Amino acid sequence: MNREKTSFQSKMVEMVSSGTMVIYLIIAIILLALAFFSLYDIALGFWIMITENGAEGMLHALHAVLLTIIIVEVLETVLVYLRTNSIQVRPILIAGITAMVRRLLFIDTETLTTLLLWELTLSILAILVLTIAIYTVNRDKIENNGK
Repeated sequence: MNREKTSFQSKMVEMVSSGTMVIYLIIAIILLALAFFSLYDIALGFWIMITENGAEGMLHALHAVLLTIIIVEVLETVLVYLRTNSIQVRPILIAGITAMVRRLLFIDTETLTTLLLWELTLSILAILVLTIAIYTVNRDKIENNGK
């Protein structure tokens, strides 16, 4: 009876694990499509820069490049999970830093309010915390490989 229960439990875990893998695969496909669309957005930014307004086009292209980096880092996390069944923290932290830098680059400082000043401060603090986290993850990885 105990073997039957263990066998049933292992089959259930295997089914749920397979379902999780299918979901991650679908997410990877969606992220890949988003990455290609964001490449189109980069090209559009360059087109705007060349044909209409140079500064506006550069900002559009930079905005799209940073978004593409974020998408690719998240996609890399999903792909590593599909390959190894483990989550890598470093790409998530890099995506977080990129998102915060992207936010800082596109804040309109002409209408500087107290709320916007707090948002700037918290964004800078988030970048600092994420940078320390990357340093810590890298240090732990080096120490664990040395053992």
